[in-house]
Amino acid sequence: MQAIYLSDPDGGFKQVDEIQDGAWIRLVDPSPAEIEAVSTQCGVDPDDLRSAMDPEERSRITAEDGYVLLLVDVLTTEMRNGQQWYITIPLGIIIAARTIITVCSERVAMLDEFNRGRVRDFRTYMKTRFTLQLLLHNAGAYLSALRVIDRMIDRQESNLRRSTRNDELIQMLELEKSLVYINTSLVSNQRVLERLVRTAALKKYPEDDDLLEDTMIENEQALEMSGIYSGILSGMMDAYASVISNNQNLIMKTLAVATIVLSIPTMIFSAYGMNVENPLIPITGQWWTFLVVVAVAFGLAGIALFVMGRKKWF
Repeated sequence: MQAIYLSDPDGGFKQVDEIQDGAWIRLVDPSPAEIEAVSTQCGVDPDDLRSAMDPEERSRITAEDGYVLLLVDVLTTEMRNGQQWYITIPLGIIIAARTIITVCSERVAMLDEFNRGRVRDFRTYMKTRFTLQLLLHNAGAYLSALRVIDRMIDRQESNLRRSTRNDELIQMLELEKSLVYINTSLVSNQRVLERLVRTAALKKYPEDDDLLEDTMIENEQALEMSGIYSGILSGMMDAYASVISNNQNLIMKTLAVATIVLSIPTMIFSAYGMNVENPLIPITGQWWTFLVVVAVAFGLAGIALFVMGRKKWF
């Protein structure tokens, strides 16, 4: 899909049909024909446009003949085990002579904020500032996702004491996988930002320095948060596995105690329930035998239960 947006000097923002100077070309899972058309009209190597479609492509910044290519990782979600979890995919930002181009294999919510005009001081023709605003909002998206993960960790922690199933443990494994994706992508993005400070290929203005610094601070904060949450989750998973095992052992212990206690009256009732005459079995043949047998059986069971309780076996 291809969409072209253009800002005017009065602050307006609209979608246009043709590529113009100062326009933003947004490509989402573009077709080969769209890639070829943009490549021809903007003077961009089609391989650079396709590079953002490779999910294994690493983040980097390169200066080509007439344009600058930035590849950064952005957040998206995928369905795993019936639930949405965070993953990261590459986003290509190409700053050409006439236009700025973004390429991604999926529709990214962070870019939708620019489409809807919710970003202040956003101008498509201010290509350097637009790029820094994209990077800043991308770091903010990571921070928002990490806050969501923090709340999910808290919910899982509340289930820690009473859980005996593996469902919660599997969810925590998925959370850890998401944090690994996020942490790896943040490290790569931080390298791109550091390279962006030093590169001379991208023209920067004095008023953009603060924006770049804010972007680096946001990214570093997200990186620190992901490291903290990864450590908390790793320790909690170890404790979680131990608690599940301990809860299962408690259940087995309770069942074993119940089996032992109930086996005493079972043996007595089995002896008195045989359909044979046995003079060795006491008090058989009397009308009150049933009451005595029941009282003795449950009395012995109660004594066994009391003894095991004193020993703290359950």
